[in-house]
Amino acid sequence: MDFTYDAKTEDLRERLTLFMEECVYPAEAAFEEQAAESGWSSPPLLADIKDEARGRGLWNLFLPGAHGAGLTNLQYAPLAEIMGRSPRIAPTATNCAAPDTGNMEVLAEFGSEWQRKEWLDPLLRGEIRSAFAMTEPDVASSDATNIATSITRDGGEYVINGRKWFASGAMNPNCKIFIVMGQTNPDAPKHRRQSMVLVPRDTPGLTVKRGMHVFGYSDADHGGHAELLFEDVRVPLANLISEEGGGFAIAQARLGPGRIHHCMRLIGIAERAVQLMCERALARTAFGKPIADQGVVQDWIAESRVRIEQLRLLVLKTAWLMDTVGNRGAHTEIQAIKIATPRDVEWILDKAIQVHGAGGVSQDFPLAGLWAGARSLRLADGPDEVHKRSLAYRELKKHMVADV
Repeated sequence: MDFTYDAKTEDLRERLTLFMEECVYPAEAAFEEQAAESGWSSPPLLADIKDEARGRGLWNLFLPGAHGAGLTNLQYAPLAEIMGRSPRIAPTATNCAAPDTGNMEVLAEFGSEWQRKEWLDPLLRGEIRSAFAMTEPDVASSDATNIATSITRDGGEYVINGRKWFASGAMNPNCKIFIVMGQTNPDAPKHRRQSMVLVPRDTPGLTVKRGMHVFGYSDADHGGHAELLFEDVRVPLANLISEEGGGFAIAQARLGPGRIHHCMRLIGIAERAVQLMCERALARTAFGKPIADQGVVQDWIAESRVRIEQLRLLVLKTAWLMDTVGNRGAHTEIQAIKIATPRDVEWILDKAIQVHGAGGVSQDFPLAGLWAGARSLRLADGPDEVHKRSLAYRELKKHMVADV
């Protein structure tokens, strides 16, 4: 494994770093002010930053192949980390924000020619936003085979009935299309019961009931999370993605890259937290000496550096495996980073908050919001316990005695 940045990656890193310094970091304060007044809409200044990113060629970096920038996972990893240092602005400004990234990947890989033209193309241009509706309030959605929303065929249409919540991206008024997972055949084998269909926002019977907060935050900059109600929602059969019964496999294909993208950005968040922690520790005095001279604070800083370096290497290894042997071949590592990265970054953010004192939990610093995001990622895309269960089984299987 060689994680040396190639010339293309190095060029993009330099350009992206300059973009962050010139356009993103200086806009953070104004962004927060506008976000407080914008409700579920994107702050107005974001449009200019997006135009700037597109003009600099920093657009759709996440998507491999002809539809995107053509980068490998290994090439994208350091770029996502840089964007993670300002996660409320940079991913959206470069059209690399969830859930649109995962939805674009689904449409690029599984969508029909018509679906790609109708929905993928405007998403790639950043003209619209999208939502992903999988999780349900009435079942344990960590087991995706529990998904109960019904998708039944009626002539030339599918009829959808059910209830979803934490549908990522759905609160943004510019969200025009929903990818909805539900059961098309409850009598099929459990991994072939689900399908995914495209539901335009203005379809009769679809109600966006409310926005779901995360630790009190709306997460509006990424489109928020919504509770949805589907009451006899009708869409054409052409809105089916891929095939009936393919929903579970599509979900797994979608969530693999999504998980590593989250972890890449989390490392950037951790780097920002260490920077803020060090600056605060050097600037504040308590009991006659700088906070930075306190042994416990030095321990937190050192431990943070160790954890970041470990996480980065594991994420890079995972990206390399995804590029060389595919997502299935990297399954163990994807689960490992999904367990370790949110947990350790949450720890780092907690220590940075502690060094900041009361300011750390206030709106004057980004740490509280970053902590809430890291903590929520221990649930998003599968809770820690589900990944540990699967990972443990893989380890146990190596030592199981085969039946004779």
